[in-house]
Amino acid sequence: MAAHTALTEAEYDLFVIGGGINGTGIARDAQGRGLSVCLAEMGDLGGATSSKSTKLFHGGLRYLEFFEFGLVKKALVEREVLLEAMPHISWPLRFVLPYSADMRFEGETPTSKLLNTVMPWTKGTRPDWIIRMGLFLYDNLGGRKHLKGTETIKLATAPEGAPLKDRFNKAYEYSDCWIEDSRLVALNARDAEQRGARILPRTRVISAERQGAHWQVTVENVETGKEEIIVAKGLVNASGPWVENVVKNTVRMNSSEGVRLVRGSHIVVPRLYDHGKAYFFQGEDGRIIFAIPYETDFTLIGTTDKDHGNDPSVKPECTPEEQQYLCDFASEYFKKPVTRDEIVWTYSGVRPLYDDGAKSATAATRDYVLSIDAGPATDGPLGSEPPLLSVFGGKITTYRKLAEQAMAKLKPYYLQMTGDWTARVPLPGGDFPVDGVERLISDLKAAHPFLSDYHARRLVRAYGTEAKKICEGATEASDLGRDFGATLTEAEVRWQMEHEYARTAEDVIWRRTKLGLRLGETEVAALDDWMRERREGLAQAAE
Repeated sequence: MAAHTALTEAEYDLFVIGGGINGTGIARDAQGRGLSVCLAEMGDLGGATSSKSTKLFHGGLRYLEFFEFGLVKKALVEREVLLEAMPHISWPLRFVLPYSADMRFEGETPTSKLLNTVMPWTKGTRPDWIIRMGLFLYDNLGGRKHLKGTETIKLATAPEGAPLKDRFNKAYEYSDCWIEDSRLVALNARDAEQRGARILPRTRVISAERQGAHWQVTVENVETGKEEIIVAKGLVNASGPWVENVVKNTVRMNSSEGVRLVRGSHIVVPRLYDHGKAYFFQGEDGRIIFAIPYETDFTLIGTTDKDHGNDPSVKPECTPEEQQYLCDFASEYFKKPVTRDEIVWTYSGVRPLYDDGAKSATAATRDYVLSIDAGPATDGPLGSEPPLLSVFGGKITTYRKLAEQAMAKLKPYYLQMTGDWTARVPLPGGDFPVDGVERLISDLKAAHPFLSDYHARRLVRAYGTEAKKICEGATEASDLGRDFGATLTEAEVRWQMEHEYARTAEDVIWRRTKLGLRLGETEVAALDDWMRERREGLAQAAE
């Protein structure tokens, strides 16, 4: 039961349920078109699926096997659009795809079925020529400005071959992009708020009901129990794994559309090789995984694809079986076996894929479906019923295009809405050229010589041009305030609390940064205590 009930109502053009990448992307886009927006997220922003990805802006090379050409092209075009808007948290990454003749398709892919029909002697293997054809399409479907094309490398003499088993003689090297997924969510929310949106983390939507030409949404602050009624002319359900639950239980509507919850798990181990490129590994079971340089001193390995069941509230965990699967998979390629006792961290997320009836989790589409429920827009900006837009599925690479298409669906109900605007518009801190990171690092170190190379690079890669604001006025390390360890300072934590919605140590060390890989339990507890005391002090000052 709530401790308090608000007596006032606030009214907005659009209310967004869900503070993952799709919800924050839609909120930013809508606010920038002149609509007033309120967004509620029941946990931390990006605290579920959007912080548990493989951290890639990629077209999805594997999806070509499923003939998902439209999805792949859309994502390939979008990679460089996004890269230009956020060069601090996204950057080009080269992928090495070792080849051997025993590589296989997943048995039920359209490509496998076609080859087995016209070339039955291939027996489900991935021939050399078909991989090269796929990479040719990957290079050319979306066009490239900043990213290099595919090259063939000889692993016997190339440094990329040194950590691999000798049976791999040849590899293809192609381009995709890295993305700091949790920071992407926080920066979209922050940009939306700077443009006038109201962002409500840790706020649960209790109910949403149509009342004439408006939605009446009741929300509850999960920390204080305080309730509030918010009125909006339209509702967006971007709640990810909970999208079906919101439709049926929060809004109480029937829907024939649903999601398939698929668990993707990852492991992190100490750095397995010296160069800065990633590996794309193909298994004999037809699956693929990546091994990616991670946080300077580590390697990220993933992902799995396992059906998660129907309950989104069940916390996803990287099971011992999945950990062993990823270790065994990687060990088929690396000379030095990867073992479970090397794992320093695991994470697992539930991807809400649109339920297209595919036989396996791997085969389920990664494209999205936008479903709108509303009366006809015949009487000006609103129709006979206020609209509800539900987002089913999607992938992080296409979040901005998803937001644009969501607004196109809503356009008939908001005649004052302006046009598309987000392409290449920088997120906070991203107002510098794609090749300007080294210059920013150099300038930051020149202004603050006490910063180590690692510290300066970490700040620029997280905050871009805003790193100088965090360090502003500091002439020595002590000027940044308390040192929590691993280069995390009071100045940075204050910034995250004041500008990026951080409330707890977990928000800081596992989402806005990954310093949880470097901090001990005592240091994390001290950080949590400090943040709690600061929150309590600010709350008392506001009373």
